[in-house]
Amino acid sequence: MRIGVPTEIKSSEFRVGLVPASVREITAHGHEVVVQSGAGAGIFADDAAYQKAGARILPTAEAVFAEADLIVKVKEPQAIEYKRLQPHQILFTYLHLAPDADQARGLLASGATAIAYETVTDAQGGLPLLAPMSEVAGRLSIEAAAMALRRSSGGRGVLMGGVPSVKPAKVVVLGGGVVGTHAARMAAGLGADVTIIDRSLPRLRQLDELFEGRVRTLASTLESIETEVFAADAVIGAVLVPGASAPKLVTRDMLKEMKKGAVLVDVAIDQGGCFETSYPTTHAEPTYEIDGIIHYCVANMPGAVPVTSAQALNNATLPFVLKLAAKGLAALDDDKHLAAGLNVRAGRIVHPTVAASLGFDRLEVRPFALAAERRPITNPPCAPLPLRGATRRAGPLHNRSGPAFLFCIVRRPESGARQQVRPVVHDLSAASSFSPPSPSASPGSSGSRISHGASIGSVITAIPMERLANVSAFMA
Repeated sequence: MRIGVPTEIKSSEFRVGLVPASVREITAHGHEVVVQSGAGAGIFADDAAYQKAGARILPTAEAVFAEADLIVKVKEPQAIEYKRLQPHQILFTYLHLAPDADQARGLLASGATAIAYETVTDAQGGLPLLAPMSEVAGRLSIEAAAMALRRSSGGRGVLMGGVPSVKPAKVVVLGGGVVGTHAARMAAGLGADVTIIDRSLPRLRQLDELFEGRVRTLASTLESIETEVFAADAVIGAVLVPGASAPKLVTRDMLKEMKKGAVLVDVAIDQGGCFETSYPTTHAEPTYEIDGIIHYCVANMPGAVPVTSAQALNNATLPFVLKLAAKGLAALDDDKHLAAGLNVRAGRIVHPTVAASLGFDRLEVRPFALAAERRPITNPPCAPLPLRGATRRAGPLHNRSGPAFLFCIVRRPESGARQQVRPVVHDLSAASSFSPPSPSASPGSSGSRISHGASIGSVITAIPMERLANVSAFMA
């Protein structure tokens, strides 16, 4: 498979989808990697480092999107990027679709398959591809709060850890997950007075044991949230409902009761934010003030430390990239945890929580895979046609409900020379099973035709498995 890595174009985003070490691992497995020139500049990895790892450098993002079968990114595609996606391609990146209907519509219109890092699961019920960036963001949230608390930044002028004879800052962390745990660890390490609020009593017990009394824990209720937020110097919003928009735990009316110059850091902003007054900001302009309260709502916080965060992210994503490269969408049938990351397929939202948050219809997907097997049907030898080439050339056949069944049979002409063939396109939307065509079948005997070149003896098939319950299909 050919994997593409474009340069991230979101404001102040310096991470990269694949670091050179990951490229080396992927190419060692026999796959091809194309990288946009300069994609690794933010982590001080130049084009030569990628070439040494086995990548081919392309000059523009357009070239990367045009050639790749699997696009590996960090942040959600911007408008110019999802317009470049093609129906045969797989996009593997953070999506955070729940609060972003425009991006969702763009991905649906592209026809591409989109797998979101943040909804991939593991055997323990965790989110392994979200966790490393949550760890980074949780730790950065306390750095951000400490900076915003400075009087020169508009804050209360309170030192996070205080000094002898002066109380430290009071930090309230809403959510005891990965972000909240790492935020509390950093704040406690600086000497702050820390309280974690979470709705899970078992999790609060774990946190109490973890911090050995250095951090207070409270059950989440309206009363506990209001009491703690009103007394706080800094509030860290660290709540997460996988795939869904974050709940609004701090309302606009509550700001009037908070200390003037207090700071709200909304790490949940990627999922719409957990403060009613939150809206996304950038590293260039990270804060704003409402009712005397400083808001920090940078949507790509880990992008500020790209060397650390890109490596941490790659450590988590690489095994899944290798699975997708080896098997394509068939990897989703083999790995239910990777399948949980599937958000968009064939022009529809397929993740139930994301679909519910957006108010979009959900596509019920049966087996996700495109079955793939090489099967020459005439006398060998025959040079197989790569599936990548077949799929790309067949791109116009894709539509909002997925591609129709496509096959072509290349028979040896009497002269023994290669020939051009016309694949036959069949609509099997109502079929329940299918068997490969016999060697005597004649290409061009039925269906719509497109021009296509193939090698003698090749059979090419592409099947929207969500349409078929039982399919026996073969791809050359």
